[in-house]
Amino acid sequence: MSIYYQDESVTLYHGDCREITAWLDADVLVCDVPYGVDYHSNQRRQTLARSIAGDKDTSVRDGILEAWGDRPALIFGTWRIPRPAATRALLVWDTKGALGMGAMDLPWKPAHQEIYVLGKGFRGRRDTDVLAVAPVQSLGYNGREHPHEKPVTLMKQLIDKCPDGVVADPTAGSGPTLVAAKQLGRKAIGVELEERYCEVIAKRLAQGVLDFGEPA
Repeated sequence: MSIYYQDESVTLYHGDCREITAWLDADVLVCDVPYGVDYHSNQRRQTLARSIAGDKDTSVRDGILEAWGDRPALIFGTWRIPRPAATRALLVWDTKGALGMGAMDLPWKPAHQEIYVLGKGFRGRRDTDVLAVAPVQSLGYNGREHPHEKPVTLMKQLIDKCPDGVVADPTAGSGPTLVAAKQLGRKAIGVELEERYCEVIAKRLAQGVLDFGEPA
């Protein structure tokens, strides 16, 4: 077990979440897991990776959920892949028209992603299940660090309705869940497989509660 970064709010482990189990001590799971779309970008992405590890199938997602059990969780996904069996509700992330090209023979392009609600204990004002938040800029030179990076603003909206306690993100990517938790005054535990993303997360968290990498 290797702690890559730690402060008063967040502990980040470098390694495989199937081998590092510290995140299982948290109270709520908020995670953009690899869910099996095997995505590869054909765009020129500068220094941005074209794909992520573990995205060939749903084994990483399913393993995380099996270990987590019936506790509260928010998990990202897509209509192309069967939803987790225990899904209680569907949230839609409206990306305001910005989300790739989709099937070029259709007169619509994708502009949303799905988020699955599992378990109980969520709280807060009863709002719409559509969350309209602009995505992070798509190219590396515009500040994006990860091919599936989520905006901190979106993650804060999700965490704000989560039960009290520690937030877990066992596939942390570039760290938006951990940054959002810290900005909200929550404790969080993250795990990230790739060291280059651990470095990105550590830099973001070291900036304190203000994340200057968040786009306008």
